[in-house]
Amino acid sequence: MRPLMTQSWLDLAFLHWEADPADVAPLLPAGTVPDTLGGVSYVGLVAFRMHRVGGFGLPGVPYLGTFPETNVRLYSRDAHGRRGVVFRSLDASRLIPVAIARSVFRLPYVWSRMEIRREGDTFTYTSSRRLPGPRGARSRIVLRAGERLAAPTELEHFLTARWGLHSTFHGRTMYLPNAHPRWPLHRARLLECDENLVTAAGLPAPVGEPVSVLYSPGVAVRFGRPVRP
Repeated sequence: MRPLMTQSWLDLAFLHWEADPADVAPLLPAGTVPDTLGGVSYVGLVAFRMHRVGGFGLPGVPYLGTFPETNVRLYSRDAHGRRGVVFRSLDASRLIPVAIARSVFRLPYVWSRMEIRREGDTFTYTSSRRLPGPRGARSRIVLRAGERLAAPTELEHFLTARWGLHSTFHGRTMYLPNAHPRWPLHRARLLECDENLVTAAGLPAPVGEPVSVLYSPGVAVRFGRPVRP
């Protein structure tokens, strides 16, 4: 795959809750349906460090292309059976990349004040939304990374083995494929989660503890050119 964009995703926290497919379906692009496992769909809150985004054959940018990000995501499937991610929001701390992603790629990026701190195996991810809002949208995630998984469970594979995203671009649904090595996944213990990004993204508030909490040190990623589903 000739890359349209390159980047790395580092120090990821994957938090997931069960979601009713009926709540998910109206939020997906036309031509896609909720991807389910055992009749259940999921909403993910994923925090990480974007590292050296590059595009069109150019090398990754060290400052503007490196920043914390937290996204709220759903899981989709199109008529060709391609399983993807649908982003409901993407909080990022660099204004220029946010503006480019919103205007060029029509992705729902928002500008936020963010920080990622590490103390040993404990990671703290904080986010407070600036523009365009809603004001008060925030998240604080604290987790402790544990042992590496020899093999993911069926659910862990379902939630993380995603090789593209579905999005609406100028009124048309597009599929943007990506490629990266197999995720190095670790079990993780959630120490704190205070967030309202999920409800700000138009979904019901998560109920109870996440059904899955994972950490990954990250992967290098290549995005191909978008195609129609």
